Amino acid sequence: MPAGKTYIKIASQTLGSNASSVTFSNLPQNYTDLVLVALPVAVSGSPSLRIRFNSDTGSNYSNTKLSGDGNVAGSGRESNISSAYAGDSDLSTTAGASNSITHIMNYSNSTTYKTIIERSNNSAKNVIASVSLWRNTNAITSIELAAGASFPTVNFASGSTFTLYGIECAKSPYAEGGDKVYSTGTHWVHEFYYSGLFVPRQNLTADYLVVAGGGGGGSSYNGACGGGGAGGLRSTVTATGGGGTLESALSLSGSTAYTVTVGAGGGGGVNPNNHDNGSNGSSSSISGSGITTITSTGGGGGAGREKTGQSGGSGGGGGTSSVIAGSGGAQTANQGYAGGNGSTASPYRAGGGGGAGEAGNTDANGEGGDGISSSITGSSVTYAGGGGGGIYLFGAGGGSAGGSGGGGAGSRSVSQDQSTTATAGTTNTGSGGGGGGADQIATGTGAAGGSGIVIVRYAI
Repeated sequence: MPAGKTYIKIASQTLGSNASSVTFSNLPQNYTDLVLVALPVAVSGSPSLRIRFNSDTGSNYSNTKLSGDGNVAGSGRESNISSAYAGDSDLSTTAGASNSITHIMNYSNSTTYKTIIERSNNSAKNVIASVSLWRNTNAITSIELAAGASFPTVNFASGSTFTLYGIECAKSPYAEGGDKVYSTGTHWVHEFYYSGLFVPRQNLTADYLVVAGGGGGGSSYNGACGGGGAGGLRSTVTATGGGGTLESALSLSGSTAYTVTVGAGGGGGVNPNNHDNGSNGSSSSISGSGITTITSTGGGGGAGREKTGQSGGSGGGGGTSSVIAGSGGAQTANQGYAGGNGSTASPYRAGGGGGAGEAGNTDANGEGGDGISSSITGSSVTYAGGGGGGIYLFGAGGGSAGGSGGGGAGSRSVSQDQSTTATAGTTNTGSGGGGGGADQIATGTGAAGGSGIVIVRYAI
């Protein structure tokens, strides 16, 4: 399983003058362990580095210490003392100063005593290891450091450094599955780019984003073809497709395998001579024991010349010529919007495919409908834009743009002068492909829709 982040710097202090103690307060509680790395220098003598938590001055600490220089080993034990051991300090020259690393385990836990493991050295060539205990179950919110057998005895010298890190490595996901798994700090996120299994290790309440594959754009000769509709989008976070109400989170059972299906994008129309519609995208879903299957419907294929766009999660755009304009395909309720109609008005643009957030544009525009933004990953990402329609027009010009969220652009292809090529919907966005367009006897080929995506997240 992927590990969490390690050694995240929380705070650091370098003394600009002598000081009797050093304090780290208002500690964040979103880590499992703390690590203090210190290079303390005492103004005189060779005192030890001592540590206290939450301003506790009672006799609630104990310590066991081992030391050795390669020839002689020693040990010591302190019980019922008013501070824990955190390493050796040394004389006022940094050349002989001790580097101390102190690991404070389970500091944010509020049910157990706190264990401190320390490693250090000193100018007498001793290597030191110690284990201390703070007999208190409260979460640690502040740390105070001082030098001396009591607290404090000797000042720290100017130039002493103290850096506190937080560790998240003890955290790991509560489930297996997905092509990318990561933490946002508040949630674990599992992104599926391909079909697979999602297996919780414990009972989970999970949010989801399920986006189907986008439809492909239509193909024809001597006409303009509709853009592919976006794949249906269903979500429990930020917004869902078609202006619907947010879905309810899933209650998943531990040790149960849930099947995640990621739909492929539909292909562009196969035979331009037949003015083929683009193919619909494939559905995406989450299914398994104890839950109602969540299915998002594949986007509708864009229409060939003069044809009607295919119905789908979002509908495909209608095709057109200078004589007959086809209608846009219908949408699936609460998943997307309808495709736009074609137009017989110059420049004879086919309709744009519908997007999750907007219908495909119609008449003299032909752009794909916009997708919607979701913050399920911890940042805003737009999915499921409709493909732009193609254009049938002599002279310069190009097809219509795809909708936001990855919709492909439509094309214009001519037999005698310049041409453009329809572009595919972006992979793993569920966006529609651009529709083909052609002047005279030229061929305009539609592009494929983008594959879908499934994202599952749950609280840390």
